[in-house]
Amino acid sequence: MVSIKEVNAVTILDSRGEKTIKVSIKTNTGDFSASAPQGKSIGKYEVKTYKKDIEEDIKQIKNMSDYFADEKYNDFDDLRKAEDILAGHVGGNTIIALEYAILKAIAKEQKKQVWQIVSDNINTRPKKFPRLVGNVVGGGKHSTTQDSEIRKPDFQEFLLIPLEKPIKAFETNKKAKEKTKILLIENDKNFKSETNDENAWKTSLNEREILDVLSYLKPNIPLGLDIASSGFFSRKKYHYLNPKLDRTIGEQLVYLSSLIEKFDILYIEDPFEENDFEGFAKLLKKFPNRLIVGDDLTVTNSQRLEKAIENKSINAIIIKPNQCGSLIEVKKVCGLAKKNNIKLVFSHRSGETEESILADLAIGFEADFFKCGINGKEREAKLKRLADIEKEAK
Repeated sequence: MVSIKEVNAVTILDSRGEKTIKVSIKTNTGDFSASAPQGKSIGKYEVKTYKKDIEEDIKQIKNMSDYFADEKYNDFDDLRKAEDILAGHVGGNTIIALEYAILKAIAKEQKKQVWQIVSDNINTRPKKFPRLVGNVVGGGKHSTTQDSEIRKPDFQEFLLIPLEKPIKAFETNKKAKEKTKILLIENDKNFKSETNDENAWKTSLNEREILDVLSYLKPNIPLGLDIASSGFFSRKKYHYLNPKLDRTIGEQLVYLSSLIEKFDILYIEDPFEENDFEGFAKLLKKFPNRLIVGDDLTVTNSQRLEKAIENKSINAIIIKPNQCGSLIEVKKVCGLAKKNNIKLVFSHRSGETEESILADLAIGFEADFFKCGINGKEREAKLKRLADIEKEAK
């Protein structure tokens, strides 16, 4: 069993150059550390990243280090002990980073992979591998433009979802991203070969124009959209800026339906704002064979997921551990989703670190999809970890 002798924490910089937290533990089986990412497009119902601020969380976890000495950690469910100690004292990022470090310690002590601790899988081969979901072109809150005259896409992410297993899909997405660059040079006079927070291409094209460009990649690579509708919804309307126009809730349904049909979109994330369970349900009813994905709607929260199930709002859910700040809650959400035939999409955040444990979680919880960008060192750390697990399974 793992016993924790000391807990510490420091600030590090994420992929946006902003502060996030790294937690370290000293145990009877060695020293371990882990970091948590940060989102920019944050759902209204997510837990607080930090109780007050990152410095206060660091101070709190250092002060509470002695409380961990009385507990033993032997399996995934023992993480509840750490959550009970920290409840009400720190935010979601701090708890998640600590839980990641504890999982690494348990795995080392038991001579297993982290994903095996997560799944309690006695075998050495994963039951399934997720399909990659890669962000190739970006907009919304993840993309900024210094020139106010140049617009950006209203939708947050334009996604590629290859059919292959992770190793081949990783290469497919990288090649497709370079092909997309050439297409954007040809079609966007403002394109400067720049990337956004998630290392996706920045463009001044609107969503229809981008989908026209990406259509050259089909039929080999299915397409997806993260619309992140809450980011441009207010006063019962969706306020588009590129081009500038307002759409009612009903008009949003009609517009998205036309895009799905014209461009054969497989994956549609957050098509309506974060309280509109009914809007999601109408789209799912119309397109039962597409993935209607909840993120801001469900925020890795079992109560929000239960409401989505009751309303028949989604058939896929984003899993971001720091949205709920509890791996015990992540396990509950995954179990509830599987029971109701809702696909699992484990996802990175826009402000990422080189922490790779998300790949182990995706394998351990038998995710259907793994959404982690296409390249950039912070994202490739997770993609390479997923590839390593695939290689070991052969």
